[in-house]
Amino acid sequence: MTQDAPSTRDKILAAARAVAQARGYGGMSYRDLARDVGIKAASIYHYFPSKGDLGAAVAERYREDAVAALESLTAESSDPIDALRQYPMMFRQALEDGNRMCMCSYMAAEYDDLPDAVKAEVTAFADVNVAWLADSLTRASAVDGDSDSRARAIYAAVAGAQLIARSRADVAVYDALIESYRSAGLIPA
Repeated sequence: MTQDAPSTRDKILAAARAVAQARGYGGMSYRDLARDVGIKAASIYHYFPSKGDLGAAVAERYREDAVAALESLTAESSDPIDALRQYPMMFRQALEDGNRMCMCSYMAAEYDDLPDAVKAEVTAFADVNVAWLADSLTRASAVDGDSDSRARAIYAAVAGAQLIARSRADVAVYDALIESYRSAGLIPA
């Protein structure tokens, strides 16, 4: 059985994701993306008439990929505590891939400059993560009371650890911060 080759649209989205994880929304350039994909810059306009359209599409795909990864994390572990322990690995992978960031975390830092459709996807990404964390904390009986507050704290802490590790180009910094969150009881150990 052969696998279909990615479409031009998919190649553009993959290239845009890589750029946005390294340089944010502001760093996405049609000329650079066209070069990375091997097409003319004008061809990108056929798929994405504006940078806002491209940004929204790549953020939507990123959110959908995160939903799939979270669902997989839940399905692979019968123990919600184990799934919560594994959660930070999703963010670690970006650091391992060229010292990149979570794309939506990067874009959140650019929030005031984003088109509304991109803002909506960035917010939805955070909401999906917080909802999954809150549900996992509740299923694990790891909180007394407000699981949403603890979920937001975990999400913010993991994203912050990624930012600090990226600024030092050292994934070991990320690992040490995550371990300190576990030792402090923020993330279940």
